[in-house]
Formats: sequence, structure tokens, C-alpha cells
Amino acid sequence: MTLSNAALDRLPEAVARPTYDRGALTPGIVHIGLGNFHRAHQAWYLHRLMQAGGAADWAIIGAGVRPYDAAMRDRLLAQDCLTTLIELDPAGVSAEVTGSMIDYLPIAEANGPLIEAMADPRIRIVSLTVTEGGYYLDPTSGAFDPEHPDIRHDATHPDAPRTAFGAMVAALARRRAAGTAPFTAMSCDNLQGNGHILRDCVTGLARLIDADLAAWIEAEGAFPNSMVDCIVPATSPETLALARELGVEDAAPVTHENFRQWVIEDTFCNGRPAWEEAGATLTDDVHTYEAMKIRMLNGGHQVLANAGEILSVPTIADCMADADIAPFFRKVEAQEIVPHVSAVPDRTPAEYLELIAGRFANPAIRDSTRRVAFDGSSRHTGFVLPTLRDALDAGTPISGLALTEALWARMCTGEREDGTRIEPNDPFWNDLQAAAVAARSDPAAWLAQRGFYGPLADAPRFAEAFGDWLGLIWAEGARAALRRYVAE
Repeated sequence: MTLSNAALDRLPEAVARPTYDRGALTPGIVHIGLGNFHRAHQAWYLHRLMQAGGAADWAIIGAGVRPYDAAMRDRLLAQDCLTTLIELDPAGVSAEVTGSMIDYLPIAEANGPLIEAMADPRIRIVSLTVTEGGYYLDPTSGAFDPEHPDIRHDATHPDAPRTAFGAMVAALARRRAAGTAPFTAMSCDNLQGNGHILRDCVTGLARLIDADLAAWIEAEGAFPNSMVDCIVPATSPETLALARELGVEDAAPVTHENFRQWVIEDTFCNGRPAWEEAGATLTDDVHTYEAMKIRMLNGGHQVLANAGEILSVPTIADCMADADIAPFFRKVEAQEIVPHVSAVPDRTPAEYLELIAGRFANPAIRDSTRRVAFDGSSRHTGFVLPTLRDALDAGTPISGLALTEALWARMCTGEREDGTRIEPNDPFWNDLQAAAVAARSDPAAWLAQRGFYGPLADAPRFAEAFGDWLGLIWAEGARAALRRYVAE
């Protein structure tokens, strides 16, 4: 059954579908970066509220700012912006069609449709999933980079911006001129303090354009921090086939695990949906949840994925079944990451380790090591290196974290140990590959990438451990290094 509004009543009985009147929905949220994760996570929470009879004025309008978003827009508009979510649980597969999204804006070079939509007073929240590397941050300091060419362009062409942040500033300027309250801007990316980071990006750019506008945004706007969690693999031909087996012809189905978590700082300037009624946690202390998830889950993903890529292990679940990679992951987590993570109200770090280990090992989730290893230049700097800094400051073990960095360096040479090629997998791939090749004979060449490592490159304990591990990986292979670490 080809997915559409008209076909909802004719879907197989086992496929859940919207019970609300989608024609009665009105927009309240613009979401920028409408990929699989958003549709399986934030859009699902809103769908759940709508299923319970609420949030009819909070429907989502999707938006993209890059040319490649146009293909997704075409696919979703052709099926009335419906999405089939397929839950992959070892106990069985289930499917649900969600309908909280009602439109997808056209992609335009100057972002005119996006600006117009965000200037609409009905839009009270603008949310984003634009990846960790999409915030124009200096990789060493983590601060907003006002000298980035895209930011300089938007500062000098405020009515024709090329970035999402430039479009947000332009829309907020229109709202201020019209006497309309600002929207809440909410990051849903894996950045610790993501609300603070988003505030710095938006107000930092606004300050380059109009200091009074920046002051108005600071005073009247809101940028809540949030933590999001659900493992959502990329859509593959197998995903499309699985949707068909379940009785749905969906051009953009999404698979996901049977776990979701959303922790949100309850700081909004223009109202919000009652997300807590759909299972989200509203709190004034997002930071502790963020730190646990980013350091243990996202950092743990990097521990696994680089080793998996080097050793041709295709998925994260396969890594967790690997006799060398899995013990490496558990030891790094337990001895080098957990000591630098605080408990949250309902879970200790040790309990969280068991939770994520079980989730990573789910064989139904075919989450590729390549997807998880993507954009290591952002993910290592954001997920792994903060723990390494804390461990160096505290004098606690760092050997496994150093090995994690050595595995990343080895991966960036672009060749697995079986001789197959690793395709470019990072915005800075050419620079990373050049450093990785040089580091084979001189490990300091990798750490000399100050944009990533900064003062860490000067820490003798880290530099020595990194050099030893990288030398062993090249001399005897990644498995020998993993086994030696586990045996230490």
C-alpha cells in the first residue's frame, strides 16, 4: 500500500497509524535538518501527544538548508509527509505510521521560504538537528567562530543567508520589526550545553549584523538545553524492503531501537507542547544527563566504530559480538570514562553502561560502523577528548582513551587491515588522511593537529601512550593492541 493520507485506512491492521485528523493540524514548529533521527525521535513524541488528543497546533514544518535535502523533501511530500517507523527489537518487529509533520519547505539558495516560515507568528519553536559539526565552532576552544566564511557571508548579506543561523536571525529581525514575540530556538544535536551553543551562534551572528537585534534576542528569546537519545540507523534498501514486507510502500521509512530518551530544560519563551505527557523529562538539570549520554554512549560509539572500521567489522552490534572489540569497549568505559560521569536521578553510570551495552549489542539494529565513525573530527573532539582532559587532570588511567585516538588515526589512513579502502568519511578527510599517513613514522604528526587536540598534544602522558599504541597497531595490527590493552 503506497503511503498517503488517503491510504491510511487501508494499511494492514498490524501497522499503527494516526487516529487524529491531520487536516485539522496547524504548524507550531519548524525543524531544520529533518533526517531519520528527528522523525524517529522528536516527531514521534509530538505524534504521541496528538494520538492522545493534544498538540494539534504544534505540527512540524520540515526544512533543509543544503541542496541534498531536496530529494528527501520530494519523497516526503509525495506521501503527505507521513513516515513509517519500524521498531527493531530482538523480540519482534513492529511498525507505526506517524503524522506530526505536515509540510516540508522548498530548498532555496537564499533561504527565503525558511525565513518566511520562521517569521510566521504561529511558529513558536524552531528546532535543529544539523549534526555536531554544523555549529561553526572553533574546534579547540568550542566557541562560536565569527570568522568562518559562511558566517562572514551571512553577516554581510543578512537578507540572503546561506546558513540556518543566518536564516534564524533574519526571521527574528522580521518578528521584532512586526512586534511579534521571538520563537524558542532548540538544538537537538549531541553537544553538551547545546542550548548555550545555539544561543552563542545566533546572538553572535546577530551581533555582527545589528547589536540591538542581538540584545533583543538575548532578552526575549530562549535557548533550552536538551539531550536526545535513540539509535536510528540510516535507511537502506533493506529498510525499504522491510517496510514492504510489513505492507507499506514508503519511500523514506526509518528503523530504530526500542528505546527513546529526551531530556529538556524547561525554558521556553513562547509556549511548548506538553512533551512530559509523552514521556520526555523536563528538568532544570540537563547537564548531568547530557554528560552521561555524550561521554558514555556517543564516546563509546567512537571507541567501537574506529576499531570496527579498521578490522572490517560492519556494524556496531557486530563489534559488540567481537571477541577483542567488546572487552576493549567495556574496559575503557568502566575504568576510564565512568569515573568522570555523575549519576542522574534514576541511574548510576555503571547501570547506564549496562543499558548502552545491551542496546549496542541488539542484532536487529544494523547500525554501520561507517555511519557511527562519520565526522570523527567533531565526534572525537566533542565526545572523547573532554573525558581525556578530565582524566589527565585527575591523574586517572588514559591508556584506553589514547588507544581510541590511535585507532582513529589508523582509520584515517583510508585503508583497512584487509586492504580494502575506507571511503572519505569526514569534512576534513584530506587533512586527516595526510596527518594519519605521516603519523605512521612520526606519531606526533597526528597530535600536531592543534585544531583538534590543542594543549593535549603537549601532555607527555597522553603523547607517549598514543605513540606507543599507534606504533603497535602498525607493527602487529589492531587486534594485538586491543588484546594488550585488555590484558594490562
